[in-house]
Parts: sequence; C-alpha cells; structure tokens
Amino acid sequence: MEFGIFTIGDVTSDPTDGTTVTENQRIKNTVEIAKKAEEVGLDVFSTGQHHNPPFVAPANPAVLLSNIAAQTEKLHLTTSTTLITTTDPVRIAEDYSYAQHLSDGRLSLMMGRGNTGPVYPWFGKDIRSGIPLAVENYNLLYRLWREKNLDWEGKFRTPLNGFTVTPWPLDDVPPFVWHGSIRSPEIAEQAAYYGDGFFHNNIFWPTSHTARMVQLYRQRYEYYGHGTASQAIVGLGGHIFMRKNSQDAVREFRPYFDNAPVYGHGPSLEDFSTQTPLTVGSPQQVIERTLSFRDWAGDYQRQLFLIDHAGIPHKTVLEQLDLLGEEVIPVLREEFAKNRPADVPEAPTHESLVLRHREGRDPIPGGGPGSRAFTDREQARAAEKSGADQA
Repeated sequence: MEFGIFTIGDVTSDPTDGTTVTENQRIKNTVEIAKKAEEVGLDVFSTGQHHNPPFVAPANPAVLLSNIAAQTEKLHLTTSTTLITTTDPVRIAEDYSYAQHLSDGRLSLMMGRGNTGPVYPWFGKDIRSGIPLAVENYNLLYRLWREKNLDWEGKFRTPLNGFTVTPWPLDDVPPFVWHGSIRSPEIAEQAAYYGDGFFHNNIFWPTSHTARMVQLYRQRYEYYGHGTASQAIVGLGGHIFMRKNSQDAVREFRPYFDNAPVYGHGPSLEDFSTQTPLTVGSPQQVIERTLSFRDWAGDYQRQLFLIDHAGIPHKTVLEQLDLLGEEVIPVLREEFAKNRPADVPEAPTHESLVLRHREGRDPIPGGGPGSRAFTDREQARAAEKSGADQA
C-alpha cells in the first residue's frame, strides 16, 4: 500500500498574520515539500492541474513533476488531477510520456473533469459536455499510448491520421491511470471498464457517499472481468492537521479552516470533521481515523493526505511531514498489512506493469472472453441474430 500527500497549490494569505507568499516562493516550497516527503519515507507526491487563482499548481504538472523527479530517487510522482476534459489528449500523451522517461517510470496520472466552471470556455469547451468529453478524450489517450500510426475521429477534436506519440511510452508501457471523481458514477464506471484505478478524493463528502462510489467501481471492475471486486485498484484522499496534543491541533488549525478558499465560511470545524474524513488532532487520532477507512472501502492501494492548504506556513507543513513520517505512516503500514488477503494486489508500479505486459495480462477494455461483460455481449448478439433469422 502506498502513502503520500497531494497539493492543490493554493496561494492563500495566512489568516493569523496576513502574510502571503509569492507565487515563486509557493512553487519553490512545493518542490521542497516533495523532497521532504521522500526524506521522511512517504511513497507518493501528487499535484493538481489548475488554470485559475488562487492556485499556482501548474497548468502543466508534467513540468513540476519532472523537476521533482530530477531531485528525488524513489518518490512516485503523480497528478491529483489531469483535466481530461479541457486538455488535448495528444498533449497529455506526449507530455507525460516524456515525464515518464525522465522519471524512469516513477509516474502515474489521475484523470479528472475539474470543478471550476470558467475553465471550460477558456479552453473552448462546454461544461455541459463534461462527461462525454471525459469519455471520448480518455478513449483517445488510451489508444494514443498503445497504437502507432493511429487513425482516429471523434466529436470534440480534429481527426488524427497516421499519428504516433513521441516519445513512445517507456518500455512500451504507458503510465498507470487512476480516474478521480467525487460525485460522478460515470467516472467510476469508466475506470472499471478499462481496468484502471479509481481514486475518490473524499475530503468533502460523507463516508456513506464515498463507500457507494467505491462499491460501484469494485462491482463493475469484476463485471468487466479484470479480477474480483476485492482486487480492484482503489485510492482515497484525506485531510489532516496534527500536533502532539489534540487541543493544540484544533486551536492552531481553526483559523485556517475558517478562512480556507474551498470550504471556509461554511460548516464549523467540528461539523466538517464529523461529516467528512477531515481529522484534526493527535497522530494517534489520524491513525485511528485512517484505519477506519478499510471498514467501508475494503483493502485498498493508495492513501493520500492534504496537508498544505489554506495558507498554513511552510514551516508548519514540514512539521506535519515529520509527524507523518515518524509517527503515523509506520503504524499505518503495519496495521494495514495485517489480515490483508494474499490476492489483493499491491499498488501498481512501472515494474509490475512491464511484467504484466510481457506476460500478456494487460486488461481488455470492456472485458475479455470469460468475463460477464463478454458473455452478456455475446448473448445479446446471439439474441439479435436469432431474431433476424426468425424474421
């Protein structure tokens, strides 16, 4: 199981003293946070894609992740949102294929539609087409990474004729893809159809909703013949703030919560902590809350935490990483490993994907022979043929 952090890259004034870091400093701080994550023993660093203030997480995360790759050795690098709706799939394919080579395979992507309405018209798209865009664009990206001299035609971009991505994916194996969604069952279905991972960034939603989304993905993953429901590849988010003493954590974090650009001026800290996975308290409280995720999500593969949001000082973020690395992650690793079924896969790595590819075990989109999806399609075709024959 992988543990890591994700950032949304906001530039927010510190509500306790009014100071605001420059965009340049925020970007440099983000690189330092990623390097610190590797230093304290985390597995993953993740960044989103944004095109609007107050976020300076890059319009092209591949640039940031490649920079971090050059300064780290083991850290797995991933997007927490790649805007599959408003970013040209050809651009995604080439940018991240390049970053995959630079990182020696330490790269994955998380597809998302984005939740900022104005971004769509900025890039010539209609937000009302969000789901169809996500479906068509990802199908094109999937093929771009697997077919050379590709001929393709769709609804939302100009056709391709004899196109080949350069550089071609490392070792003929594309980066692993997660599909991230908070509210859309269509995206859980899409992840299951391709045999990809499903990431629910459950920092805003109650457990009951997240559990239903994960369950839907697991059921459909099995339906499409990629493995049993328990073998589906699941990732979860979380938002934490820690101090040795829980009262100190609550007192220190409250002004940041109350003025956060995303959820500030809404429910109280106490209500939000009850209704969502937000955990503000001691390291032990974070451990206990995170371990409870398995009760409703099952055994899963990736856990990412948000720790640098809402103007929290850089020094404090680094202190959070120390607490994670020293007191939280070692315990979570040990506890999550207990009673984990042997057939539940580990988080995908480039090495494991290369092995799967060479052994001919790549997932077949929509299910292959032997899957329920394949059987249902064959039965439908047989029924059609029978009806035609009788006619």
